[in-house]
Amino acid sequence: MDECLLLFDIDGTLIDAGGAGVGAIRLAVQDLYGDEIAVPELDVRGTTDAALAQKLLPAMGAEVSPRNIAQLYEAYLIRLREQFQKVSPEAGILPGVHELLNTLKKEGVVMGLLTGNLEAGAWIKLERFGLDQYFSFGAFGDEHPERDKLGPEALAEAERVHQRRFNPMASVVIGDTPRDISCGRVIGASTVAVATGAYALEELSEHNPTLALRSLEESGVILDLVSKLSGGRALDSGVRGRSA
Repeated sequence: MDECLLLFDIDGTLIDAGGAGVGAIRLAVQDLYGDEIAVPELDVRGTTDAALAQKLLPAMGAEVSPRNIAQLYEAYLIRLREQFQKVSPEAGILPGVHELLNTLKKEGVVMGLLTGNLEAGAWIKLERFGLDQYFSFGAFGDEHPERDKLGPEALAEAERVHQRRFNPMASVVIGDTPRDISCGRVIGASTVAVATGAYALEELSEHNPTLALRSLEESGVILDLVSKLSGGRALDSGVRGRSA
């Protein structure tokens, strides 16, 4: 029997960071290159931090070098911690997340991260909202500008941590952008697109994910998919009544 592997995006999928990430990026750039600098508009939807660094540094007149990237990351992480010390009304865990993660954890489903965040930034965000307890591994956006390269890394890390192989076709990538759908499709995984981020349900549906949901409150269909990919193993869920 194949064991299902679930790989979660963070921003717009598990949490709404209330603008803390983008705010931290802008402050970090100003810390390094001056308050008068004009930070370009950033489309962070589904991108990786490595891609953002490659866009920002030339705009600041800086070389895209390992040293400059490391300095930008360090300044960003400092500012991210500061941003999360401020309470934002928009920040919080998204609907249905706790219930779904608790059910999956109870059932022993393997869960990992597949995110464009820096690894350190990902853990800062998850710890801020108490979601770090559900995850022990993942693929992160430190090195790869192309998000599609993260899927194979996530599979390899899952196998390293759990000391067994995972069938990509028995895996699920869950995210809130078309890039998450593409990332899952590259490795042959099922995809769940959730409209709790910057894209509407109709926009996500146009990219033909396996499931397109308004929120993770529609947990029943996710659990049915996990059961199917696990060879029909029934999942005992107290949250299935919330599915649409």
